[in-house]
Amino acid sequence: MLKSIENERFSKIKSGDSPLEKAEYDYCQFVDCDFSDANFRDFVFAECTFTNCNLSNATIINCGFKDVKFINCKALGLQFANCNPFLFEVNFKDCLLNHCSFYKLNLKKANFENCSLEESDFVEANLTEAVFKNSNLLGAIFENSILEKADFKTAINFRINPSTNRITKAIFSSENLSGLLLDFKIIIK
Repeated sequence: MLKSIENERFSKIKSGDSPLEKAEYDYCQFVDCDFSDANFRDFVFAECTFTNCNLSNATIINCGFKDVKFINCKALGLQFANCNPFLFEVNFKDCLLNHCSFYKLNLKKANFENCSLEESDFVEANLTEAVFKNSNLLGAIFENSILEKADFKTAINFRINPSTNRITKAIFSSENLSGLLLDFKIIIK
């Protein structure tokens, strides 16, 4: 059983200096922390907020993220697919999420606002009602993904094949429809 830490604020922690104790963190705030290459294996974060943090290449095997918000964070290469899927819920605002894996995750109603998701993996993910507001999806992979009612109207650089993804009632703008047609080799002028 993990130790429980509640309602704490952690700031300016560097993973090499004073790493976090393996525990369940509830209602905690992490501000201006450098957790790059940190090991969060088997940690639990519930209703926590990470602000201005670097989590790039952190190990998050069996890590629980339950209703966690990431604001202005750098999280390059995170393998969210390795997280504990039980009650998994994450939302991102102004984050750098290039090369992340969300493979087979349930991301219903997830928000990606002003994020860079270049080369990220959404294969077989459930993104029902997810919102990609002003987010860059250059090279992101959507294959056998559930994108029903997902909002892509202000997303850019996405490439989604309607033949291999479920996109019923997904929202796109007339300006970004070309991302749906690239695989059909249609010329749009």
